[in-house]
Amino acid sequence: MTQDKGLTDADYRALAAFRHVIRRFQSFSEGQAAQAGLTPQQHQALLAIRAAAPEQATVGYVAERLILKPHSATGLVDRLVALGLIVREGAADDRRRVFLRLTHSAYAKLETLSAIHREEVQRLRPALLNILDQLACEAAPDIRTGC
Repeated sequence: MTQDKGLTDADYRALAAFRHVIRRFQSFSEGQAAQAGLTPQQHQALLAIRAAAPEQATVGYVAERLILKPHSATGLVDRLVALGLIVREGAADDRRRVFLRLTHSAYAKLETLSAIHREEVQRLRPALLNILDQLACEAAPDIRTGC
């Protein structure tokens, strides 16, 4: 791993700007989740379950997608079940396997939150593309790409 070789002041500015935009989005997302009555982790878990293939949505999958320890993911799932936002459904072919399913209430909350988040991503897109271009061009200047 290189330390500071080849990094310019522009690289540091671009990296700082990138982190700032990500943090602004995270703060935005946390606020929107709170307005919907969810914690950020609950929102992210619902999104991960919604995005997963039906046979993929398990507690282990939630742990992986949210970068949680299995016992923490189990507690999160337990809270979502208690809130009536997901249900556990046993696999037909193996009763030891349990899949997670969103309830109608979760679908409604997630649809509203996701539409708002997509708008925010679209709003941030020009800034992010600009920053990513700066970082890519500094790392690998190429006349063909305009860097």
